[in-house]
Amino acid sequence: MSNRVSPDYDAVIVGAGFSGIYLLHKLRDAGFNVLLVDAAAQPGGIWYWNCYPGARVDSQVPLYEFSIPEVWKSWAWSERFPGWEELRAYFRHVCDTLDLWPMMRMGSGVRGAHYEKETKQWRLQLDSEKTVSTRFLLPALGFASKPYVPNFPGLEDFEGQWFHTARWPQQGVDLSGRKVALIGTGASGVQVAQEAAKSVSKLTLFQRTPILALPMQQKKLSEEDQERDKKGYAAIFETRKQTSGGFECQSLDVSALEVDEKARTAHFEDLWQQGGLRFWYHNFADLLINREANRHAYDFWRDKVRARIVNPNLVELLAPSEPPHPFGTKRPSLEQGYYEIFAQENVALVDLKATPIIRVKPHAIETDDGEMECDLIVFATGFDAGRGGLIDMNITGTNSLSLSHAWEDRVRAYLGMAVAGFPNMLFAYGPLSPSGFSNGPTSAEIQGDWICDFLVWMRENGVDLFEADPAAETGWTEMVAQAGAMTLFPEADSWYMGANIPGKKRQLINFPSVSGYVALCEDVANEEYRGFVIDKPTSKEHLTK
Repeated sequence: MSNRVSPDYDAVIVGAGFSGIYLLHKLRDAGFNVLLVDAAAQPGGIWYWNCYPGARVDSQVPLYEFSIPEVWKSWAWSERFPGWEELRAYFRHVCDTLDLWPMMRMGSGVRGAHYEKETKQWRLQLDSEKTVSTRFLLPALGFASKPYVPNFPGLEDFEGQWFHTARWPQQGVDLSGRKVALIGTGASGVQVAQEAAKSVSKLTLFQRTPILALPMQQKKLSEEDQERDKKGYAAIFETRKQTSGGFECQSLDVSALEVDEKARTAHFEDLWQQGGLRFWYHNFADLLINREANRHAYDFWRDKVRARIVNPNLVELLAPSEPPHPFGTKRPSLEQGYYEIFAQENVALVDLKATPIIRVKPHAIETDDGEMECDLIVFATGFDAGRGGLIDMNITGTNSLSLSHAWEDRVRAYLGMAVAGFPNMLFAYGPLSPSGFSNGPTSAEIQGDWICDFLVWMRENGVDLFEADPAAETGWTEMVAQAGAMTLFPEADSWYMGANIPGKKRQLINFPSVSGYVALCEDVANEEYRGFVIDKPTSKEHLTK
């Protein structure tokens, strides 16, 4: 037997969102000694940090929740698309129901993680100055954990307040009577705009690219209706894993070009009335691979939106005749009256392509067309998606290789979970997995189940070390790129392609199919985890049972 000192934990999970909480539940039940840490004060992941006005999810319930029976049977939602406060309450319910709190250390971020080759352990430096050791490092930070703020000249001299939507003050910000400059019109920009327009004295939206937003079709939910619907929940949760996006259904089998205009328009209209993201994930088979099919969808969207825009001067800016990019190659946002706010006298729109921002002044934002006075700047400018949060963890693998250096050229990851040179590390809901293309809880459960099964297999087979094989890592990375090249996604300057971050290598950062991902991961497991270099010691050193 080895006299090597045992680590503090079998596994340390970083992040208390859907992926981290699910992993904690699975590994605890499998008998591992596990700890979860998170810099946030409460669990919820993105729903702790996203507490800006109007923040809510874009996947309808029950799709956007865990499939764990004891959790959903004892919970009821108040509306179809819950807001951040209700989602936080849901996470507390999950942790209460599953009794996870004793293994959670909230308010404790990770400053750095270093792999020690001699001990085959990871050593984590926490914000509390405490150091913990673990055999397995399991980051579950999500793909949107590092906010991006553009480097505008003069921002440091601004005398008002400014916030990124993902770092909104927990105590809230009173928008009443404020002069607000909102930079960015993605999902969070749309949600902030809808709320701010109700109470601010002036709201100026700075738009680079028009958002192709879809109607949310929000509605209240009764407990009685949910109790009735819960009879079908088990089937819905099973179906999620069998669709391309982790929803309750996927695209049709028929091309948009194989049906006549009447049938095509009727399907578009049906999806429109159902609301949510269905117009994106339940549309015709070739929506995201054929320009002509895609154009039919865009034209339908454009005509629907134009009918709602009162100001004729804004029609071409908000719903242009020619698409700014193929529809759906940027994740659509859901709106509730977004296009109507532009009829209000207190709302203005600035086209950044025509009049870019020159600098921020103490009380205004200056563009080529003049100054827009403001006392609050809201950056709805997105994230360094996929890699950002992982790089910020200061992870160092073998031979002092930092993750930021390993990903200097491009993001690489076998199965979208493991990186060569970083033994015994698996990340969830990160780059080159379905993550950004998928309904979050679906992806969390698929990867959580797989990771738990892998660690159990290692324990049962006396294996204490694994690492992604460099060739397998390269093969997976290139496969994702090739899959993307067969679609229209590369034609958009989106965060899906890493194009929203200056200097970031352009590549598709998400695996494009949940069901396809499940099949490939199952194949790897069935072949004794091919693609991993497995270190099988002569004497079995089992993990905690």
